[in-house]
Amino acid sequence: MRYLLTGGAGFVGSHLAEFLLGEGHEVFVIDDLSTGSIRNIEHLKPHSRFHYVIDTITNVPLTAELVDQVDIIYHLAASVGVRLIVESPVRTIETNIKGTEIVLELANKKKKRTVIFSTSEVYGKSADIPFREDGDLVLGPTTKGRWSYACSKAVDEFLALAYWKEKRLPTIVVRLFNTVGPRQTGRYGMVIPTFVRQALAGEPITVYGDGRQSRCFCHVMDVVPALARLALENDAVGKVFNIGSDQEVEILALAREVKRLAGSVSDIVLVPYDVAYAQGFEDMRRRVPDLSRISALIGFRPTRDLTSILESVIAHEARTRR
Repeated sequence: MRYLLTGGAGFVGSHLAEFLLGEGHEVFVIDDLSTGSIRNIEHLKPHSRFHYVIDTITNVPLTAELVDQVDIIYHLAASVGVRLIVESPVRTIETNIKGTEIVLELANKKKKRTVIFSTSEVYGKSADIPFREDGDLVLGPTTKGRWSYACSKAVDEFLALAYWKEKRLPTIVVRLFNTVGPRQTGRYGMVIPTFVRQALAGEPITVYGDGRQSRCFCHVMDVVPALARLALENDAVGKVFNIGSDQEVEILALAREVKRLAGSVSDIVLVPYDVAYAQGFEDMRRRVPDLSRISALIGFRPTRDLTSILESVIAHEARTRR
């Protein structure tokens, strides 16, 4: 099989490319490196079945040429990370919606199966835990830029599902929940790589808010095999799937565990949201996926617990610091 990964030099995309190559497939990557990094795919360059271009998917002739060459498209290219969303809302909205529109339009011309990457952020402020794919989405007001990312990804989902219903383009939507692992950067607000870097450097580990908010973390190498399997399932077409772990941890407890595993002397410091981001910043208190749909279809269950996830990230960060 031949795959196109938009945003393939990003954290998840680079791991997915590596996995697909290991399975004997041919992989094409397009990435403008706005949030991805060439270092993530450096080790893949010598591979005869790996091809990449540094460009934006809004270069329609180039993207059309890549789409024509492949069997399946993974559309990962997007603005990501809470900090980037807060600081660059225009870029967030335009990148996410325009990019998805271009990819779906080009894919539809040749009816190429397309996996659209969404996020647990779309559940917004919903308190209906665990989050089900058919549950209501509860977003904050438009005056809070925090919710622009969630809204833009929800529009992406609507568009992907509309292409299936109206034009019979085979689309699949995946909502990722806090995927973590080696090569993830803390530059845009990702919490685990940020905590790990701070702990190894002996800097204060900064926990935003009161630290009682909880998240569920899933290792990227549990996620990518599920992505590969899901794309080939005919019964997945036209549906939305949560992918992640359903084991919760409070962020303050996460910081303490990172400190312990890293053998760090860092202090743990609480930072108000208003100081970390902007006045009136809103966050989700809990974010827990219902995994019954993906489990029923492909038997998905995460295999790595939080300790093994943190150990892998700490080991990777320690190597890169040498």
